Amino acid sequence: QVQLVESGGGLVQAGGSLRLSCAASGRTFSSNTMGWFRQAPGKEREFVAAISWSGGNTYYADSVKGRFTISRDNTKNTVYLQMNSLKPEDTAVYYCAARRGWDEVEVPMSYDYWGQGTQVTVSS
Repeated sequence: QVQLVESGGGLVQAGGSLRLSCAASGRTFSSNTMGWFRQAPGKEREFVAAISWSGGNTYYADSVKGRFTISRDNTKNTVYLQMNSLKPEDTAVYYCAARRGWDEVEVPMSYDYWGQGTQVTVSS
């Protein structure tokens, strides 16, 4: 079992930065692939980024490449999403998620555990 709690969301102006954190509990954390997803009102949940258990592999949605960075610190049981050059279209609730394996990591239904989400709002 893995329990996930996101934090770090808030209101920023376009061009600004935020760092989201996902604190995990459970013995399996270091063995899990971790992902970040986001969902805006009226839209489908959208893949943002994923990182393998060791941090050796990362994968990003085209919409955030070059702006967002996913990382993890297994000694702290925490995954991060550094978001730079934020745009109004980045506004959404951001969720972290956990699973085993590295196949089809962009598919929401492939993840077994989800956090409660944290709101990110980017003003123009």
